[in-house]
Amino acid sequence: MVAAGVHIVPLMPSPDVIALVVEAERLGYDYCMVADEGVHPDIYACLGAAARETKRIQLGVMTNGYTRHPAVTAAALATVNELSGGRVVATMLAGGSMVLGPMAIERHRPFRVVSDTLTVLSKLWSGETISWRGEHCSLDGAQLGMGSQDIPIWIAGRGPLVLGLAGEVADGVICTVKPDVGAALELVEESARRAGRPAPRPMYLGRICYTAELLEGQRRTLSYVLMDSPRRVLRSLGIDDDNIAIIEHAARSNDPGRVDPLITDELLRRYQISGTPKECAAEVVKMVAEHNLHAVLIDALSMNLDENLSVIGNSLPIIKGTLS
Repeated sequence: MVAAGVHIVPLMPSPDVIALVVEAERLGYDYCMVADEGVHPDIYACLGAAARETKRIQLGVMTNGYTRHPAVTAAALATVNELSGGRVVATMLAGGSMVLGPMAIERHRPFRVVSDTLTVLSKLWSGETISWRGEHCSLDGAQLGMGSQDIPIWIAGRGPLVLGLAGEVADGVICTVKPDVGAALELVEESARRAGRPAPRPMYLGRICYTAELLEGQRRTLSYVLMDSPRRVLRSLGIDDDNIAIIEHAARSNDPGRVDPLITDELLRRYQISGTPKECAAEVVKMVAEHNLHAVLIDALSMNLDENLSVIGNSLPIIKGTLS
């Protein structure tokens, strides 16, 4: 059976983040990831607290190499790994405009940032004293205080270079745009073949919109997704060259408002799983079979705790195929 996960975007108070993790474990989810959203509740404080309140669920982050030095990230993840008894997963992203824009951080050379960050994590988690110089960050006689760590590394990405890196080094890869999953995994698998290693476990992350309200709620973040996506992904969504030019201009100027008029109901449906609960369950079954998915993860991004609890409660039987 496919594994199920929750991806919390912490737009809510930190006690609600912890409550969601605890409830996800109670319901039977396998993974709970928390997004590193910069100016919102700190993910490591939340995950450290959640680690002490849970016993089984795998805990993880969705983070980037821009907003913290990777050595700090390595130490933070090792800390949560200790607190949880070894239940941590690290997911690295290229960094998106929704996170970097408010901090006025330019998304410069994202592939190099991801690559250097993963190198730092791997080297420090060896427990050895490390001196190393990268293009984005470096280490000079650094040693992790918690000793060696066995923490799986996942990569979530849409660009060809980052997906290629996932094939070379990652334990898991997360795809986030429904019509692009096949093309994205082809890039990952080809890279893994060239590297002479097994392909990482494939996963899909997205909202399961089993009501019209959930579908509409995705509208507030899709403009940012489009601005951070390569042309291959935009074309998979049926976006023409003229509108791609608008999206690319908006990305350069960090102006999602230019993209908002392009977010039609049809585009929302094309982007993610949607329909009645039974239709959504059938689409999950189809995607899992077609792409041999290890896990399906769903977003919890409302500012309202009850709404998030409802989403994770109603989505699990859709993912697991246990609808009554």
